[in-house]
Amino acid sequence: MAASLLDRALNTLELMSTRLGGVSVTLVAEEVGLPKSGAHRLLADLIRLGYVRQDPESERYHLTTRLISIGLAYLSASGITDISQPILDRLANESGELVRMTVVDGDHLTWVAKAQGARSGLRYDPEMGGHPVLFCTATGQAWLASFNDDEAIARVVKQGFGKLDEHGPNAPRTISALAEALGRARAKGYAHVDQAAEAGTSALSAAILHPRTGVAIGTVSIAGPSSRLTPDHAARLATPLLAAARELSAASAGSELFTDKAAAHAAG
Repeated sequence: MAASLLDRALNTLELMSTRLGGVSVTLVAEEVGLPKSGAHRLLADLIRLGYVRQDPESERYHLTTRLISIGLAYLSASGITDISQPILDRLANESGELVRMTVVDGDHLTWVAKAQGARSGLRYDPEMGGHPVLFCTATGQAWLASFNDDEAIARVVKQGFGKLDEHGPNAPRTISALAEALGRARAKGYAHVDQAAEAGTSALSAAILHPRTGVAIGTVSIAGPSSRLTPDHAARLATPLLAAARELSAASAGSELFTDKAAAHAAG
């Protein structure tokens, strides 16, 4: 089926979100499957709507902050920031590392909040945009572990494994290796990865469960350089991580974002 104009507009915005240096008309045309004249008209419409701007010197196209404003307004209205930020800040201070939270959004997870606990030395602080890769991140594995293996693997297959060189050297390379990792996460109550998502980084993550249904509605994680977040240190941080996950679970009823996700899951 041919992509609709809306599909192409959204694909263009997603393309631009990863190109901080901007994009050319030619690149947009190639990536979204339009003739150059069609890509030019699409970009002109996005400029008119306030989502894109054009640099007058380079003639390249960049995102404006309108999408960010929409997202922040939505999160603010949901109450999720008011509920989660004090908990994340406390965990970041205790761990001395980056703490992040996701919410379940259909078949994937979306980053919605973070707190940075590293005050000196190496700091792991990636961009918040996009969705976590499910199969090789602690965040993804913590969520996948809330399903049985068949359901978990179906979600991974839908998202894709990507290329081998896109992830860390310890990323699971087979379905059986992923199933073993999920089994460990279920046994411990949290997932831990070391140089799986990317070389030089480690993380641990726990699912946030709805207080009434027990459905996973998000995750909370701690991530940092592998040189500092060693397996022994990660094991010590598991206790405050799990405590934060329980606290976020108990508080989740105060956010429409969380309760809507749980209702949607139950209806599905």
